[in-house]
Amino acid sequence: MTETAFRIGGDLEVQRLGFGAMRLPTEPGTARENGLSVARRAVELGITLIDTAHMYGGGANEELLAEALHPYPENLLITTKVGITRPDPSADWQLDGRPASLREQVEQGLRRLRVERIELLQLHRIDPETPLADQLGALRDLRDAGKIGRIGLSEVTVDELAQARDIVEIASVQNRYNLLDREHEPVLTACEAAGIAFLPWRPVVWGDSGANAEVLAVAAELEATPTQVALAWLLAHSPVVLPIPGTARTDHLEENAAAGGVRPTPAHLEILDRLAAPE
Repeated sequence: MTETAFRIGGDLEVQRLGFGAMRLPTEPGTARENGLSVARRAVELGITLIDTAHMYGGGANEELLAEALHPYPENLLITTKVGITRPDPSADWQLDGRPASLREQVEQGLRRLRVERIELLQLHRIDPETPLADQLGALRDLRDAGKIGRIGLSEVTVDELAQARDIVEIASVQNRYNLLDREHEPVLTACEAAGIAFLPWRPVVWGDSGANAEVLAVAAELEATPTQVALAWLLAHSPVVLPIPGTARTDHLEENAAAGGVRPTPAHLEILDRLAAPE
């Protein structure tokens, strides 16, 4: 039976099917009101893991979530990411893992999310211009100071994960991964062996799974949508996988959340497993 919950870092329990907030509109007006409604509906549906980042609107996404959900329910985890910045609104985003910059981004995240501690803080990308020990050392210092609870990584290789774990405890990894794109299967395998949460981004292939005949056939047998099949496969594929599908529409959110109740049979999983052989 597929477990519905997971303890990140061994102690922080969340429901495995989360929500990615990246697509929520933050500009003033009707679109923003819709974004607030979608975030609130996610919590109403029992979602306890919401993913955001400093990069999403330069902090505007964090502010939107705080406006929608603060004071937060006791069981809600909002995880954010740092390590990508831009000097000013007209500049391009760039990797920035300098310790001083990471510390400032964390402080901004604390203010925007209206919390004293970020329970899971992920390094959005490793900055090749800054020694990894300096990047993770800065986050470790912030953890030791009580500003963050646990440290995660995003878009890393197996070797980078191993190097990081030699420096500090790693609680999560957020890599691109889905039913039809399993490039990072070795990273998932490493996470499973170590009990590290694996948060796949782009988990539903942005509709591509709906064009696949095998997925359509499985969906029909399960009386589910192709998107729900893609999410149900992720939940069944590994106990450390915590999908974070994102949307700005309430109907899509509700469709995604209902995937937790879809139960592919072993025969269905065998069909789906064959769709994309690991790289």
